[in-house]
Amino acid sequence: MSRESICYNTLMGSSALKHDTSRNKESPLAHRMRPRHLEEFIGQEHILAPGRLLRRAIEADQLSSLIFHGPPGTGKTTLAMVIANTTHSHFITINAVLAGVKQIREAIDTALELRTKQGRRTTLFVDEVHRWNKAQQDALLPHVENGTIILIGATTENPYFEVNKALVSRSRIFQLKPLSGDDLSRIARHALATPERGYGHLAVDIDTDALAHLVDTANGDARGVLNALELAVETTAPGESGIIHITLTVAEESIQQKAVLYDKDGDAHYDTISAFIKSIRGSDPDAALYWLAKMDYAGEDPRFLMRRMAILASEDIGLADPHAVSVVINCWQSFERLGLPEGRFPLAQAALYLATAPKSNSTMAFFDAKKAVQTEIADEVPTHLKDGNRDAEGFGHGKGYLYPHAYRDHWVAQQYLPDALQGKLFYQPSDQGYEKQLQDEVARRREAQLAAMLEGTGAASGLGEIYSTSPPDRDREQWLERTIGTSGQTLSMQRDTLFKMAAIRRHHVVLVIGDDGGLLTWEAVRHTPEGGVWVVTADAQAAENLGRQSTHLAELDRPRVLVGALSKLDGLLAEQLPDKLLFDHIISRNPYPAGLCEEPILRLLHARLQVGGQVTFAQPVSRHGQRLYRLVDWAGAEALGTLVAAAEEQIYNATDDPLVNWDEDEIIHRLNTVFTVQSRQLLAIPQKQRITSQLVARWFSPATGERPSYQDRLRQFGLSDEQCAETAARYRRQLQDRVVDWQTSVFFARATPRIDH
Repeated sequence: MSRESICYNTLMGSSALKHDTSRNKESPLAHRMRPRHLEEFIGQEHILAPGRLLRRAIEADQLSSLIFHGPPGTGKTTLAMVIANTTHSHFITINAVLAGVKQIREAIDTALELRTKQGRRTTLFVDEVHRWNKAQQDALLPHVENGTIILIGATTENPYFEVNKALVSRSRIFQLKPLSGDDLSRIARHALATPERGYGHLAVDIDTDALAHLVDTANGDARGVLNALELAVETTAPGESGIIHITLTVAEESIQQKAVLYDKDGDAHYDTISAFIKSIRGSDPDAALYWLAKMDYAGEDPRFLMRRMAILASEDIGLADPHAVSVVINCWQSFERLGLPEGRFPLAQAALYLATAPKSNSTMAFFDAKKAVQTEIADEVPTHLKDGNRDAEGFGHGKGYLYPHAYRDHWVAQQYLPDALQGKLFYQPSDQGYEKQLQDEVARRREAQLAAMLEGTGAASGLGEIYSTSPPDRDREQWLERTIGTSGQTLSMQRDTLFKMAAIRRHHVVLVIGDDGGLLTWEAVRHTPEGGVWVVTADAQAAENLGRQSTHLAELDRPRVLVGALSKLDGLLAEQLPDKLLFDHIISRNPYPAGLCEEPILRLLHARLQVGGQVTFAQPVSRHGQRLYRLVDWAGAEALGTLVAAAEEQIYNATDDPLVNWDEDEIIHRLNTVFTVQSRQLLAIPQKQRITSQLVARWFSPATGERPSYQDRLRQFGLSDEQCAETAARYRRQLQDRVVDWQTSVFFARATPRIDH
């Protein structure tokens, strides 16, 4: 749940800021109640909770240039005030609506003087920074670049569209979100309880339904709820007991109408039309009408809405209801003839028709076909499909073409795709509406066409014109041999699958466990530019390596590395952060049997997760590992193959071997003592593996370490010396110095804390 604070009036400088917070009680309540420090700041926990990047930067006074982006009343200016009261740098504020190049130059001159004479930094807060033109924004660039000025910009518009790209690239973007109802209630009650700046010196009793009405109609804006509360308190006389009683009737008089947050050129416009389209796509007519009414109320152009619905009729409905396009176009024409207000009827009719129509996105097949054009091997038009009017006599173009209308049902099986794309399917009929009727017919024709191709009948054989041949490319073969090792690719696949399952968000605080090589750590850093990453490892050398690898990152972006046993996590964290740090996500690779799945550790992690937090991990399962006997052809030695297969299966199911005497069910059993598994997947990851002579030699040599060799195990499970020798000879003959298909089984799981622990 997002939390934010109150947004206030424009600031006028560092000293003014600090004086501004103690203004007399004649100032508006919203102005008086402005938070002065982080401890007073209500909301925005997704960027300001303990451990988050922005909070750490403010507390450490290590700010880089920032841009705060969010709707009015979400705390952008308030955050600037908090920073002004926290930072040791000189703080200057200008409003982009009122300030021009002259004010920019004055601020820069002041910053240069302070930097030269006192070595002091300057922070420049620019409210409504999007209002400046490109030249004004460019004037700041060199001074932001060389560190003379730390810029803090505030904007209600999307900075990626409305702010100079060069300025954006040099700043961190933080999105502020509208306040939740709980936050607005806390702010209102805080104002009623604060004697110096609020109404704590008065006896005010507000009914629950009255406060709920103020909160609901404030539409996520703290200023709105405080202004309404002020009007209600100031205009209500105390009763005989001296208590000011705010009833629902008083609250309704204080806020007459709910303001609709909608800017036809801003994010609200794009977000609302997105909600409208997604509601129609999701076949929810009630939601579709609501978002349509909101856009109409805000003055959106009905022609824009008709255009978007016409696109949806083909993109999301298509052949499931071929009439959908016609309905939208007809409603559009009716609107043009009727105008407003009567034109709202065909507008609503189009939305309702689309929302209740069957859905299919099979027209997306066009983009699959386009991708094939861009990426597949270039191939020419089959000879029988070429234009025979020009080159039929010389090249045989068009020869063999079968005219469909000359056949029953006006269809005949023949090749239409290029040779290289035979068998490629782009269009997949859905099982919705009219398109459901097409499924069987399309499938039958494809089957017949494929059969004709396989039999090579008539023009369906598709014999192309062959002009040249070439010998095998030896350089290519050598390149393939050099790059055939795919362990890195396999690890990347594990990492990508793990993070897809985890769904980590930009502002999350993540704990990475057992990642000595950094595979998960750096991906977590990329996923959390507004959050933070903590790593715990018992390997001091691994910790040193991670620290060395992070030197290219800004200090605030670097992962925090804790060196010690996982069981000491609380103490390790307490050494670096006094406040108890809770994580949004804990991720790990190979947690079993390294100890993470032991119940005391699971309970420790449970206590370190936020409400709604998650644990996600990837664990290779040795029991499901690649069997060597499956890589070998046992023709002529079937009995030996049976013995080797039986022995190898016993190797992978040995109850006394801690490497294989567990599987994914054992992990789930352990997790369920403290967590609830929400998602699980056992994924067989294919790769290419070169079987070297050294590898085969290790398989069939006596063990040199604690673990027995493959040959030792074969003997243990019944093979004689002669049978082991014959097996080794077959392996060398068929596998040695060759590349084989190898399979690694990895178990992925995502779990949430059980509420009863």
